[in-house]
Amino acid sequence: MHVGLTLSKQMRKRQPDAEERVQPMKKKSVWKKILIVLLCLAVLGAATVFGINAYVRDYAADRVITPEEASALEDVDCIMVLGCQVKPDGTPSDMLRDRLQRGVSLYFDSAAPKLLVSGDHGQEVYNEVAAMKTYALEAGVPAEDVFMDHAGFCTYDSVYRAKEIFQADKILIVTQEYHLYRALYIAEKLGVEAYGVASDYHSYAGQTLRDVREIVARCKDFAAVILKIEPKFLGEAIPVSGDGNVTND
Repeated sequence: MHVGLTLSKQMRKRQPDAEERVQPMKKKSVWKKILIVLLCLAVLGAATVFGINAYVRDYAADRVITPEEASALEDVDCIMVLGCQVKPDGTPSDMLRDRLQRGVSLYFDSAAPKLLVSGDHGQEVYNEVAAMKTYALEAGVPAEDVFMDHAGFCTYDSVYRAKEIFQADKILIVTQEYHLYRALYIAEKLGVEAYGVASDYHSYAGQTLRDVREIVARCKDFAAVILKIEPKFLGEAIPVSGDGNVTND
């Protein structure tokens, strides 16, 4: 009898009261609300990213033209070929070679009197613009008609410098189509009249990853043109109407 009463008392002591039972429910409710908020933020973030991506692409779509249409334009200051990777031996990668091929072709079709090759020459051992100018010279373009932008470290910098350093108001941009939309969007927002000609002569390994990265890059440059961020380097004006040899190494 005594033992039974003791066990009964111990069981009653172990039973949580009403307040103790409410605490776990409150914690679950809080975590549920946090999870819902995080989910909403994730959905909102994704919608913003994909919305900006679509906006940038649609905004610039009508500026992507054919080589024939490009050759019919008037008063174009230069053909700007955007740089990308060069091989360890200093020769253009497949993507860059295609861009140069298109740019040189447009030059000989009289689409513009000058070439502006813009790329990364931030290190002595890596020089995109030297490889680009060498290609143009070997194709027969006079040296004085090829300007080198050694500080085109990104698409935004290249376009900004084309206007501010090279004094170009109307340009043709040459790169692969997936990249053209952002370059043209930047140009229009920075006050440059720009048209783009795609250089997709081939398909390229790793393009899916580039497409994903481009979505992020479009969002980054969407903000950059609003803030009017200056490029890493500026400097004195080098009008593209002059002699391109002044930009040689």
